[in-house]
Amino acid sequence: MAARDKFHYVVKEALIRDGWIITDDPLQLHYGGVDVYVDLAAERLIAAEKANQQIAVEVKSFLGDSTTYEFHNAIGQFINYRIILSELHPGRILYLAVPAEIYHTFFEGQFAQLIIRQTALKIIVYQSEAEVIEQWIN
Repeated sequence: MAARDKFHYVVKEALIRDGWIITDDPLQLHYGGVDVYVDLAAERLIAAEKANQQIAVEVKSFLGDSTTYEFHNAIGQFINYRIILSELHPGRILYLAVPAEIYHTFFEGQFAQLIIRQTALKIIVYQSEAEVIEQWIN
C-alpha cells in the first residue's frame, strides 16, 4: 500500500464536515492480479432519491518541485483508478482532491483545463488550512 498523501486527513475531515460517511480508508481494488488503493471512499444519503451517493477520492498535495510532472502522474493514476472502478464499482464516482492554491494557480490554466475537459476529470478543491471543501467540479 502506498504512503498517504500529506493532506489525506485534511480531505477526510473536510468530507466528514460536508456530510459524507467515510466507508474505506483506503479503498482497495483488486483487478487482474493487481492491487491498487484509492485514498478514500465515502457515501451519503440523498434524501430526495432515497439512495446513497458513492464516491472515491484520490488525494494529491502537489508539494513537489514540478506541478506539471505531478499533474501528469495524477492524471494517469486517476484514469487507471476510474477504469478499474467502472468494472468493480460502477456506481462510484471518482474525484481528484487538490489544494485550492494549486487549483487556482495551475488547474485553471489553459493547459490543465484542456486535459481536464478531455479526460472528464472530476475535482474536489480543498482548503488545507481550514480543512474544508471549497468547490466540487464535475
